[in-house]
Amino acid sequence: MPIRQNEKIRNIAIIAHVDHGKTTLVDAMFKQAGLFREGASVQDRLMDNQDLEKERGITISAKNCEVEWKGVKINILDTPGHADFGGEVERALSMVDGVILLVDASEGPLPQTRFVLDKALKLGLHLTVVINKIDRGDARPLVVFDEVNDLLIDLDATDEQLEFPLIYAIGRDGIAKKDLDDEASNLDVLFDTIINEIPGPTHNINTPFQMLVCDLSYSDFLGRLAIGKIHNGSVTAKDKLVCIDKNGDRTPLKVSKLQVHKGVGYEEVETAEPGDIVILSGVSDVSIGDTICAENAPEPLPRLEVEEPTVSMRFTINTSPLVGQEGKIVQGSKLQARLEKETLNNVAIQVVPAEDGDGWIVKGRGELQMAIIIEEMRREGFELCVGRPEVICHKKDGKLMEPMEHLSIDCEEIHSGVIIEKISKRKGIMSNFMTEHGGRCKIDFLVPSRALIGYRDEFLTDTKGSGIMNSISAGFEEYKGAIPSRLTGSLVADRPGSAVPYALFHLEPRGTLYIEAGAPIYEGMIIGVRNKEHDLNVNPCKAKQLSNVRASGKDDAVVLTPVSPMSLERAINIILEDEMVEITPKSIRLRKKILSAQGRKGAKKREN
Repeated sequence: MPIRQNEKIRNIAIIAHVDHGKTTLVDAMFKQAGLFREGASVQDRLMDNQDLEKERGITISAKNCEVEWKGVKINILDTPGHADFGGEVERALSMVDGVILLVDASEGPLPQTRFVLDKALKLGLHLTVVINKIDRGDARPLVVFDEVNDLLIDLDATDEQLEFPLIYAIGRDGIAKKDLDDEASNLDVLFDTIINEIPGPTHNINTPFQMLVCDLSYSDFLGRLAIGKIHNGSVTAKDKLVCIDKNGDRTPLKVSKLQVHKGVGYEEVETAEPGDIVILSGVSDVSIGDTICAENAPEPLPRLEVEEPTVSMRFTINTSPLVGQEGKIVQGSKLQARLEKETLNNVAIQVVPAEDGDGWIVKGRGELQMAIIIEEMRREGFELCVGRPEVICHKKDGKLMEPMEHLSIDCEEIHSGVIIEKISKRKGIMSNFMTEHGGRCKIDFLVPSRALIGYRDEFLTDTKGSGIMNSISAGFEEYKGAIPSRLTGSLVADRPGSAVPYALFHLEPRGTLYIEAGAPIYEGMIIGVRNKEHDLNVNPCKAKQLSNVRASGKDDAVVLTPVSPMSLERAINIILEDEMVEITPKSIRLRKKILSAQGRKGAKKREN
């Protein structure tokens, strides 16, 4: 087949661990490519345009942008660094011919780096390594270079992939250089390396138009937008095309508007050529992974393959007595429609009705991904309840297989003993222990995914907030047996009302409270964690009995221990199997699945 390369285009993805400087480097590339006029005010981390991305300082969804350098158009895809958003990474990598691996000069390659890099190597993408933040006081670029080499060898990289171009950078200042001793004040070295080392997209000159849909968007004026790379042929506005879905069904469509990326926005064009990443409007029913192709030669491309989900959560309507007081959307039909809409834009998410008819089971990559979806929904005005995350097990050759994770922990050496002990109890196996500079150590484990649910809060307590914990999927292994979960019970309210300081003060010795004085209470709501094993029904609404007798010191003011705000991730992690999290736009509350104490007692008898 006659294959040709389009030398006028380069499609690249920037991959890295969370907080290694991807989005900051893209900002510097924009500035030096002349995207903004001199003296213009530009916000930091321009590509992280979602509210949640700005607040958390992480990239959640892959985004496309474009710069031009020496007459060559460079399409840049900024990918998430967290393994929970692996579907976004796989989607982005399907559109590029090369990747820039960004590694922190101090931290080196971390677990998420391994996850994303493995995907890129398996696709045979051309690799360029950038060691970033070389101006850090604890930078060790030469050691990190050796660690990158070791990682590539460990991931079975080819000889060609091991001969990667190496660049040292200070992304924040827009500086890149080939050697640590070089003088540099710009990113010219990086741009030139992209053009010289990463090939242009290839295409078959005899094949008509074919495009794989890798992303979806929506415009109030144009409707559904399909985004993807043109694999073969060219397209013009007003062309008649067909969309081929996963079942092979064909839907005719006419391109109403054709756009390409220009900087961080879009630019309307009349025609687009092979290798271009385009935005098509005029298609009403399209999904990620569909092929859009010429009407006279409808040939589908291989669909996007993403890894199976490893975690599931139950989503239900809010059934608490406070339902509808803080949110606008409480209906089950609207909750279902919103979850189904999420599956259209997120290839890593699956939604199925619960077998018992109570809500929907949402399957995904991890608790963080679930927390992001829930947070987006509560900001849209939804009220809902969610259950505890559960891992998805499979049967293979009659054996029960469960998902495993590579866990990497960076902590002070004095805390290592308690961490090793607790993870060993959770069926974790230590594979590496390495002491580092400054009295810290790095410990690697192979551990069942379910063992990490609920452990993160405990880990922060054990390391006094100084520990760093990262994990990535490590496939499936035979079921490891029962793992001890939270060993303490809950303090459960036994009546409705408002929390009274006098009652809360006398409940503090029983455990740690989650609520403050004045908070609304209902029967079955969890107000704290108990010191002992079993649940305890309590009355947080009990007021002090009034009498006409006065004694010295009798009316001293009650001083309550400050309560740390309940975050969504913390709530999801600490609940037990018979508990749920009630989520509204204003509040996050913990509750029992069965609210009445009598009902819970009856359910326990039936279970026994």
